[in-house]
Amino acid sequence: MKVTRILNAKKPNKGKVVALREQARRLGQVRSEVWQRFGSIQGVNRSDRQIRDQWLKDKRDFFVLVNAWKETLRDAKGDITANMEAAKVKARRCIWRHTNDKAEQKRLFTALKGNDWVQNAYLRRVMREHWKRGHNHTHNQIIVRSDNYTTFQLGGRAWIKIPSLVKGQRIAIPLNTTVAPTGTLRVIIKDDDHIEVHTTVDVETQQDCGTRTLGIDKGYSEVLVDSDGEHHGQELGTILTEQSDRLKAKYQRRSKLRALANKTRNPHKREHIRQFNLGRKKINRQMDKTHAQIRDIVFQSVHQVVDKAAVIAAEDLTAPMAGKSFGKNVNRRLASWTKGVIAEALDRVSHLRGSTVVLVNPAYTSQMDSRNGCLLGKRQGDRFYCSDGVVLQADQNAARNVLARLFDPDIDRFTPFKRVKAILLERTERLRLGLLNQDSSCSPAMALSTESE
Repeated sequence: MKVTRILNAKKPNKGKVVALREQARRLGQVRSEVWQRFGSIQGVNRSDRQIRDQWLKDKRDFFVLVNAWKETLRDAKGDITANMEAAKVKARRCIWRHTNDKAEQKRLFTALKGNDWVQNAYLRRVMREHWKRGHNHTHNQIIVRSDNYTTFQLGGRAWIKIPSLVKGQRIAIPLNTTVAPTGTLRVIIKDDDHIEVHTTVDVETQQDCGTRTLGIDKGYSEVLVDSDGEHHGQELGTILTEQSDRLKAKYQRRSKLRALANKTRNPHKREHIRQFNLGRKKINRQMDKTHAQIRDIVFQSVHQVVDKAAVIAAEDLTAPMAGKSFGKNVNRRLASWTKGVIAEALDRVSHLRGSTVVLVNPAYTSQMDSRNGCLLGKRQGDRFYCSDGVVLQADQNAARNVLARLFDPDIDRFTPFKRVKAILLERTERLRLGLLNQDSSCSPAMALSTESE
């Protein structure tokens, strides 16, 4: 498994930072052109090598070394492909809703996977809906191939030498480590003249996970709650709320200062406000610190779950919840990147430690009674009130429903939520009428038997 390691430059001088920033700016123009010309259907069946060969034939000059723009082209084309593959996940959901014919579904899935969808009118329409044209906003990165830089040791630390804009000249960057990086490097020049060097390393998979099968519910006040009722990362909600409220107040004050700067007739006052009151360096440092703290909490929580489980059932939250609104303050706090960090942590830690994460359909898992798997009860905050008066912990109840969904023969990952609701209502009505089949997935015995799997 490959993971990214981030190395920091140790006090680079300003001349080197200026030279690297100019090179990154020119390469950003290359990246922008790749996104503009090949970030849509026009670039689906064109590889980065085909584009590179055509540009070499046309003798394109981007005022950087050839190897530099070649690597930028390859990296940008890879980002475009990843963006397209993310849209295909949503397109698959549309195919499931479009037809129930298994043969037709297989034909459409095959065409979507092999990029033959460009020849199919229905798939083109679906992909246009979910694959929005991207635009480049990255002008501070340099991709350096493994054979285009050298490393050496000096002053008790590792150094790298990467090509500059002038052929034959190199820029030496001191790193805060004694271990020389290997493989392709991504050099990022931050706004505060801080330089990061990203490199990938191979990490061996360890078989030290648990042996059980657990369901998890991703939360806001805590990172995860498993089907055993154990809460992991309970400090997450406090950190997210404090950060969101602090940024809200800060941006409100900055908006007033920006309006004052735009309104004033004094050019010196306007420039003074923009230079000393509307900068991003301090905010970026604070946000980086908070994000690092959140990532640490999330990864520790996932490790705690993997300590117990070999198979983890998790909600597939790639599809947004339409029509869900909890008020502007709650919506602001929920609109963070934490969900993506949890998904990343589950993927990385499970690969590293030999466990398996299975995504299941999340529809109505928070509104079901986990004792019988039917829509009997109501969730209010951290409590789930059952129809017979029993009160369950809401997050644990949802985690048990996620676990039961792993073994549900009627509801798979891409079953439309309306169909899920119809299935659950049918089971609920059968239970109410006392005609529930003991072999059905709504059986209390079956729903509870999955806890110790």
